[in-house]
Amino acid sequence: MDTLLIATHNTGKVREFEEMLAQLGITLKSAADFDLPEPEETGTTFTDNALLKAKAGCEATGLPTLADDSGFCVTSLMGRPGIYSARWAETEAGRDFNAAMVRVNEELGEAEDRSAYFVAVLALVYPDGREEIFEGRIDGLAVWPPRGNKGFGYDPMFVPSGYNMTFGEMESAEKHKISHRALAVQQFVGYLKAKAA
Repeated sequence: MDTLLIATHNTGKVREFEEMLAQLGITLKSAADFDLPEPEETGTTFTDNALLKAKAGCEATGLPTLADDSGFCVTSLMGRPGIYSARWAETEAGRDFNAAMVRVNEELGEAEDRSAYFVAVLALVYPDGREEIFEGRIDGLAVWPPRGNKGFGYDPMFVPSGYNMTFGEMESAEKHKISHRALAVQQFVGYLKAKAA
């Protein structure tokens, strides 16, 4: 695998993949590089949506394609926003994750249980139709007010278990050791290394 399409327009995700996959020496392309449309995420699970995006990218470019579907899940909100994490941030002016974090906090209200977790599912689809799935999860707490301006999305309101800082306060090197996406990427890298052995 010389070139891999990362099927996302999210520059934060692209940057994280570039940092985490640098060791592989694979050329990474993003959906934006090919001006690909964003497929409608009609799946009911993270796996469904990751596969949907990976298949669309692979069909459009003929490249092996890795797609991520990930989300912020809050226990007291029955796992919401979950697969709708990005949609909770949709406004007329574009995505506003500050507004999404306010919504999470307002819906939590006085809930005593503020446990939350991030999930990332990576789907790898090859031009010959083969599919592989890799999943990572990290547990922690939803905190208020948000803290830090690093990372993206809901990072400033999530404190991972065993830490006292939010993802929004962590340097990327630290976050990449423990994050949901990092755990899924580690599985993906292990898979590629096993194939090459």
